[in-house]
Amino acid sequence: MYNKVIFMGNLTRDPELRYSPQGVAFATFTIAVNSRTKQGDEWKEEVLFMDITVLGKQAENCGEYLSKGSGVLVEGRLRERKWETEGQKKSKFDVLAQTVKFLPRRGEAAAKGGRGGDSTPPDEISDLEPF
Repeated sequence: MYNKVIFMGNLTRDPELRYSPQGVAFATFTIAVNSRTKQGDEWKEEVLFMDITVLGKQAENCGEYLSKGSGVLVEGRLRERKWETEGQKKSKFDVLAQTVKFLPRRGEAAAKGGRGGDSTPPDEISDLEPF
């Protein structure tokens, strides 16, 4: 079986960084993914809101460098979370991120003359890398 998704969008809120009882960092945030489709003579805007969960060092980097409005490219797997509330079964899909790539804000790279500065996030973070 194969389960892989790639989304590019902007954060709708600041990431929420927490730690499990075992000390593992995890961050959660939501991104808005915009798309346009043509229906007849008109363009229709659609927005998909995806909840993202990031683990480990990636989560700590997301908590430090990302904020509402930040652009990201997220690669991961889709998962379904199930629970029961007041006798009603509920479920929700979210993305467990394997890779998060930080994207520059509009005009940011041009204003700074490219990348630079002490607050520049890493190009790409992944728990799959050995360093």
